[in-house]
Amino acid sequence: MRAVLPALLLPWLTALVSPLLAQPQPSAAPKPAPAPPVLRPGTVAPLPGRLDAVPMLNDNNPEVIKGPGILLSTFDGQRGYDGRPLGVPAAHLNAALSGPFELFSHHIYAGTPESLDSTLWLAVVAAPRGSGPVKLRTVAGSTALSQSVDPDQPSAPFLPLPALMEQGSTPIWAGPGSRVATELLARQRSPLVPEGWTLPAGRLSTLMVLPLPVRGLDPLLNGLNLQLRLHSDAPVDVATLAAFGPVDRPPDPAVWQRLLQGGLSPKEHSPSPRGASGPMIYSRVSGVQEGSAWVGRITDPGRPTLSVSRAPISWPIASLERGTLGTGQVQTAPLRSLYPGTAWAAHGNYGVTYDLSLPLRNDTTKPSKLALALESPIKTDQPLGGLRFNATPARAVMFRGTVEVSGLDNDAGGPGGRRRFHLVLRAGQEGPTLGTVSLRPGQERQLRVRLIYPADATPPQVLSLIPVTTPVAPGAAVKQSGAPPASRP
Repeated sequence: MRAVLPALLLPWLTALVSPLLAQPQPSAAPKPAPAPPVLRPGTVAPLPGRLDAVPMLNDNNPEVIKGPGILLSTFDGQRGYDGRPLGVPAAHLNAALSGPFELFSHHIYAGTPESLDSTLWLAVVAAPRGSGPVKLRTVAGSTALSQSVDPDQPSAPFLPLPALMEQGSTPIWAGPGSRVATELLARQRSPLVPEGWTLPAGRLSTLMVLPLPVRGLDPLLNGLNLQLRLHSDAPVDVATLAAFGPVDRPPDPAVWQRLLQGGLSPKEHSPSPRGASGPMIYSRVSGVQEGSAWVGRITDPGRPTLSVSRAPISWPIASLERGTLGTGQVQTAPLRSLYPGTAWAAHGNYGVTYDLSLPLRNDTTKPSKLALALESPIKTDQPLGGLRFNATPARAVMFRGTVEVSGLDNDAGGPGGRRRFHLVLRAGQEGPTLGTVSLRPGQERQLRVRLIYPADATPPQVLSLIPVTTPVAPGAAVKQSGAPPASRP
């Protein structure tokens, strides 16, 4: 009987529901068109200072690793590390390093269709360029995965964090680039990074081996960020290598020696030629760049201080070709050597430290209060008389990282100590405000701003000083309504 009832009821239900379905249904309300961008008037000036000459191995092409091989190598392919040629000399850049240098490496592994628990292994290997041993010292270093199911492997998932959070006793980060930059900014060394190595001559030494696992992840996707600040007491060659291997243990050391004799892991995204017209493909970097830190002192031209009357004023951070915000200033680190088919400059300055001092002076006759902000305006290469921002919030995240500031107002309105803020900036986003500086007539205040440009960020950003025209409680965040009024472009 139970099997018969559905058959008897079906025609009746169909006759009842069909007229309802035939009736016209109310259409969904159309989404309102996003508001056009707004222009905030103000000065946009080139950032004082310059890059140093410290070399950085920039290992970011391919971003998504699809095959084993050499990712980046400074070895001399004709001589190798033991006087004998390496298997594919063109896979090596022949760019030995000595003294201070840095290594930045950022990659993604998307697993393999035939295996749900595969692991890609990344190794950093090195050898002396000369006939004697080399001491290699770690000044600082950090590494993190996007996701990890192993408590011994540090990770930093892309959490949906607020735009501004002050760093406290519990570190804040979103993504491996954010974590590595945050830890290096605090001059930390990850437990996975050794204090240093002694490299015997004529032999290949493995410095670090790191897993990029996808087991237990959905989707099969993981990222790894590594940055090392190193010092060598004699010329040394370094390479980063990728290998498929066992899920739970690194490949045998002989695997890295064989890989160094082979070719490159496939590169991706060839760049637009330098100076080409039309849409620009920046590509990703695989080479040795000149410059690991931008140090600048921001003052009025020819003066030792910066007048508060210059606000509103902004300076680009990580400005690049076709993204100078009208200043004409390209901060991108040049490349000493690179692989064909990869970026011809270090667009974006991933891993570069910005260390900026702002000696402010109130040379007016009235008290002054300025807000300090790191912002992500709409990218442009043209001078606009200010900066454009989105009136409708965008989804795309352009910056995840930590900014360190000294000299902001404390609760009493005087100069405070060092504070660190984690920011998540979306495309075309004003602010948020990091804090304020309050100065009486004739008073001076020294600000210092430090950040490490994090992997996964999209340049450029700006550092801004904005007049505060509305009352602000001491220590409270400043609303952007206190800035000069924005107008439609």
